[in-house]
Amino acid sequence: MSTRGVVYVHSSPSAVCPHVEWAISGALGGRVDLQWTAQPAAPGQLRAECDWRAPVGTGGKLAAALKAWPMVRFEITEEPSPGVDGQRFCYAPGLGLWHARTSANGDIVVGEDRLRSLVSKSRAGEQLAHELDKVLGSSWDEALEPFRHAGDGAPVTWLHQVG
Repeated sequence: MSTRGVVYVHSSPSAVCPHVEWAISGALGGRVDLQWTAQPAAPGQLRAECDWRAPVGTGGKLAAALKAWPMVRFEITEEPSPGVDGQRFCYAPGLGLWHARTSANGDIVVGEDRLRSLVSKSRAGEQLAHELDKVLGSSWDEALEPFRHAGDGAPVTWLHQVG
């Protein structure tokens, strides 16, 4: 079963850009040439994004490949497909990798068991709010938001898995 998604490389040092392309190429099974542009939110850094189409689970493969470079900020989405939730991965230096399932409209899905566990472990409303922020990836959103806006209007590369 095939799905599609987007890789947003929000910032990368120029020397690491070829490695990012190799990592994406390895996960998709074909050569990738991204269009790199300046990242205004981090002078001296570059950004790129690409749409991809490949088998379900490729988002995880892309995230695993890209997190090898801890100085790179990235975000990966994988759209849901019949019977399979979508996924979202975010990586920010200092925070590491965050992952969540997503619904058809892109909302983060938090399972009933996870919610029950958070409620039972939280002694007060403030503690529950803090735990929910972690589950929802609020720190990653806060860290990546300036880089997202800096990429508005940037070129997008379309990729398809080979084979």
